[in-house]
Amino acid sequence: MNTNNSGSIPFIVLVGAPNSGKTTLFNYLSGKNYKTVNYPGSTVEYHTSKISEKYNFNAMILDSPGIISLVPSSPDEQVAINSLYEHPKYGKPDLVVLTVDASQISRHLLLAKELKDAGFRIVIALTMLDILKKKNLQIDYEKLSDLLGCKVAPVNGQTGEGIYELIQILKNEMLSEPVNTNGTDGILVKDSYKKYLIKTYNDIEKIEDEVLIPVVDKKSLEKANSQLKVLNNELKNKLEAPDSYTLKIDRILLHKTWGLIIFFFIMAFTFTSIFYLAVPIMELVSQFFGLLSQGAIDLLGNGWFGNLIANGIIGGTGAVLVFIPQIFILFLILGFLEDTGYLARGAMLVDRPLSKLGLNGRSFVPMLSGFACAIPAIMAARTIRSRKERMLTIFIIPLMSCSARLPVYTLIIALLMPEDKLWLGGIALASIYLFSILSAVIVAGIVNKFSKTLIREKSHSSFILELPTYRKPKLKVILNNAYVNSKMYLIKAGTVILVLSIILWFITFFPNTNPKVDTTGLSKNQAETLINSERLENSYSAMLGHVIQPIMTPIGMDWRVGVSLISAFAAREVFVSSLALIFKVTGSDGTLQNSLLKAMRRATIEKTGKKLFTFATSLGIIIFFIFALQCISTLAISRQETGSWRIPMLQLFIYTSIAYILTFITVNGLRAFGIQ
Repeated sequence: MNTNNSGSIPFIVLVGAPNSGKTTLFNYLSGKNYKTVNYPGSTVEYHTSKISEKYNFNAMILDSPGIISLVPSSPDEQVAINSLYEHPKYGKPDLVVLTVDASQISRHLLLAKELKDAGFRIVIALTMLDILKKKNLQIDYEKLSDLLGCKVAPVNGQTGEGIYELIQILKNEMLSEPVNTNGTDGILVKDSYKKYLIKTYNDIEKIEDEVLIPVVDKKSLEKANSQLKVLNNELKNKLEAPDSYTLKIDRILLHKTWGLIIFFFIMAFTFTSIFYLAVPIMELVSQFFGLLSQGAIDLLGNGWFGNLIANGIIGGTGAVLVFIPQIFILFLILGFLEDTGYLARGAMLVDRPLSKLGLNGRSFVPMLSGFACAIPAIMAARTIRSRKERMLTIFIIPLMSCSARLPVYTLIIALLMPEDKLWLGGIALASIYLFSILSAVIVAGIVNKFSKTLIREKSHSSFILELPTYRKPKLKVILNNAYVNSKMYLIKAGTVILVLSIILWFITFFPNTNPKVDTTGLSKNQAETLINSERLENSYSAMLGHVIQPIMTPIGMDWRVGVSLISAFAAREVFVSSLALIFKVTGSDGTLQNSLLKAMRRATIEKTGKKLFTFATSLGIIIFFIFALQCISTLAISRQETGSWRIPMLQLFIYTSIAYILTFITVNGLRAFGIQ
């Protein structure tokens, strides 16, 4: 057993080609529930875990990004290969488990041969046997093991069958002495790689002929033996033939006209569902926080402490948590599209239009991921081999409307749309997302024209994608992934929201903590509103607001919206909780969202007395959020992935400028046409 940084615990690295069942196997071995995506590069960083205790095998296992050979062609492949040769924490692996798709054995054995020739100690986990069986084919595992010189274990990713047998093989391999190989331990000088490939594929063809056998009954056996030569050619044809069920569906979904129409309707359904399906749950969540906030005021009084709990903590966080149902639905639908294999088709459909903009189909998944969060989306751009296309994709990802913007959009839509026509809200939300995509496309086209200046690299690339067979999605896995992603969003946003809510509460409550106003003859709610209004007008936030008021006046807004926009730079969704705090929303009207909407409808600009949230200014806020850079975290990850502050600073300056200019044009253009 090798000695590595993990001490006496064996270190096992899991490798394999994209879509070979690698992450599914990792989930079985570790007991985790990481997302499996039928698209190359879905794992952009490695995951590590101890093997689950139920297997009684104390070992560390690592799941690396998908690779097809030991010669990297993209940053995510480089991550996988680096973890093979020398993991920064665990050192060299004691054992490498390679997932090989049995239905594509001629292609996937290249990596097996490379690993053996490089001196690695490997075990092959043979996956996708169900697809092979549909073609009436099977593999002689023992002969394959003898020919490759390593153990081979068949596993079923759908049922988990074969996992315990694989574990036993791993245990035995750990106990046995490693075979002395003549590996290069750092394979393949590029100059000789072509010759190596030709020789290796010739060897793989011979292996395939020997291990691939038909599934025949006893009556056919004699006939099959007499026609063995013809049969071998038929086997190869069967193995290379795509799944007939998949072909029938793809004739429709990948049609040059109908395919794009269906793709558009799927995307429209996705974003309409986000708004429409979540409303009943949102109302319950909003009502709960409204009652909680009012209960805190009744119990603790309206002093500084009671106000902090009710408005600063409960009101601030509740105003954002009410949108969790929508975020969960977003991840649920995207998970379904990923699990069925449709996501790869989406990449193929948009490859041609994206190629006109200097991108290709590999940019599709990072861009689509941007609708959830820009941070993993920018990291997912590592799968793009061309540096120019990778930088261009990173540059436009902030224009994808992330889930943090969703609370802002739905709040403004709820303000503008009739309560009895929710379907209008769904159409409006789908239109916002479509507009953000079109905006990204236009910006990408412009940036591509100036790519020599902005990106400083000219390169060419091609887009080759292996389309996975369609599979029945696992509801349990999809629900779990939606839950995990929503939880991660909540944890990521929760801390920021809580801290900023307290800060915002402080600057809106102090220094005028006890305003002297005449409340004679007023109801309790009217008195509280008057006191809060007086306190707010003389608060620290008002002082800050008056400084930025000259910037807000040209776009028809006042200092209160300005303060909220500044706070939103920490996290987009904080804009909603900031408005709730500034307008001193307590949920006295039944729910926090209803209270906030009523406060916004009543709000007027102090100097002019005109309505603050008109149709023009509300649409202006949406335009601002479509273009303005998402958050400070986006800048940080953009710096990490591009290697300098140049692109992040350009993003910040360009997108903020575009957001302000287009908001100015929108608000004043609508006003010029008499639309308020």
